[in-house]
Amino acid sequence: METDKNYSTNILKAYQRYLKLERNYSTNTVDAYIHDIKSLLDYCLEISKNVLQLQLEDLQNFAATIHEKGIGPTSQARILSGVRSFYRYLLLDGYIDADPSELLESPNLGKHLPEVLSTPEVDKLENVIDLTTKEGQRNKAIIEVLFSCGLRVSELVNLKLSQLFLDEGFVQVIGKGRKERLVPISQRAIKELNLWFYDRKQLDIKTGEEDYVFLNRRGSHLTRTMILIMIKKEAEKAGIKKTISPHTMRHSFATALLQGGADLRAIQAMLGHEDIGTTEIYTHIDITTLRQEILEHHPRNIRSKEK
Repeated sequence: METDKNYSTNILKAYQRYLKLERNYSTNTVDAYIHDIKSLLDYCLEISKNVLQLQLEDLQNFAATIHEKGIGPTSQARILSGVRSFYRYLLLDGYIDADPSELLESPNLGKHLPEVLSTPEVDKLENVIDLTTKEGQRNKAIIEVLFSCGLRVSELVNLKLSQLFLDEGFVQVIGKGRKERLVPISQRAIKELNLWFYDRKQLDIKTGEEDYVFLNRRGSHLTRTMILIMIKKEAEKAGIKKTISPHTMRHSFATALLQGGADLRAIQAMLGHEDIGTTEIYTHIDITTLRQEILEHHPRNIRSKEK
């Protein structure tokens, strides 16, 4: 069994190199994949089987065990997605002749529509920011860039001055898997950035941090947690009751584009989605909004309410 354990460890290390070097995944993503596969390897030890010997029935039993542990459906789906990815790698690299995970099903999560903010709500969020503080203009610029460009928060905290092409109206974004894309930036966002750059010049910037767009008062680039806390605090001040996060701005960006008539493929390119299916969730949001508009403003519904 010790030999099997060592062999599985070597396979895991090879898979880790594959994710990092060939798939170009970030350290956090690689760690998440490896963590989930380790739970599968622990299960292999429990049933005294090598990971290469598992069949579909074994994987279904593994899925049942993680369910019994009280792990939520979303986390179950993530783990099983990682298992399928692992077995695709094993097949690709010649460890196995057939993929036992091909018919492995994830729990049905149903449709979850993310919260979005309307443009007036984004304006309300920005208007409550205290611009007399050292972070005020920076925070306003952050919210406007998130809403105007649809960036992930990880893309925003790593955004560099050298990636801004403001005269041309574009931002170069380094997304998941180190993939680059060009995203248009609005004149409103450019204006807020330029106002922030005036305050930024007053900072004592730490060595190695000079190229980051957004810095804290100590001259270091921001973290995702800092931005999450800031947005939640400003939303509370603005009286916005929705549960929002930096990602809400990205959802709001995509929904506003769709409502404005943008093509779904164009939205996919600007968001950096590999799969158009990921982008299609915004069509569901738009339909939900449209239904609400009809219920509130169609003359038949208005008359019904009056009665």
